[in-house]
Amino acid sequence: MCFDADSEPPVPRIAGAAVSHDDLTLTASDGNVFAAFVAAPEESTRTGVVVLPDVRGLYHFYEELALRFAERGHAALAIDYFGRTAGAQKRDDDFDYMPHVEQTTPEGVQADVAAAARRLREAGATALFTVGFCFGGRNSWLSAAAGHDLRGAVGFYGHPGTVLERVPEIACPILALQAGADPRITPYWNSLFDHALSCCEVEHELVVYDGAPHSFFDRKQAEFQDASDDAWSRTLEFVARHA
Repeated sequence: MCFDADSEPPVPRIAGAAVSHDDLTLTASDGNVFAAFVAAPEESTRTGVVVLPDVRGLYHFYEELALRFAERGHAALAIDYFGRTAGAQKRDDDFDYMPHVEQTTPEGVQADVAAAARRLREAGATALFTVGFCFGGRNSWLSAAAGHDLRGAVGFYGHPGTVLERVPEIACPILALQAGADPRITPYWNSLFDHALSCCEVEHELVVYDGAPHSFFDRKQAEFQDASDDAWSRTLEFVARHA
């Protein structure tokens, strides 16, 4: 798990922001019923963000992140990955997620992303983005190659490995926000990803935060607040520019 169960995004709440939120279930094209959390500004918006969590699936951190997007004028819908194997109910903090992660498939995740995108479009969003973390970062970039008609895909410390072969199919701009002290996502992998995107003429930006660890985007990681602030600012600017 990237974050502790009680971690929160290192993004300030906007006091008095008029937003609504709700727990819901969605149904994918293969019949999978899965949990999700939606947050939206009370005024209509044309931008929607599908939030793709880390390996733990949907929990408090990502519900809070969806609220932070909504406070800034973007509808956001965070999804869970494990409807097929664990059901769509709320789970305790001691949920043993790894057996369920191992049963996910790229096709299943993208079917769920499609259902989330459809829900946001039905609510009026016309410019859609994915924003993911770790496991979700990789799947955010894979979403850009999955025919969802996205305007952009953002990944925080996602591993590019399985994405490389899909780069020729990527159909929207990419933002990669990588941790410089991540032992698994090394400069070698980041260089390969950057080179592949350039060779395929995919508009992209790959940012490496020197010294920042995997999962630096966490209120508990106060010493990396500058990296978090920059990553959040880049994410919001990316959404605004491509919407």
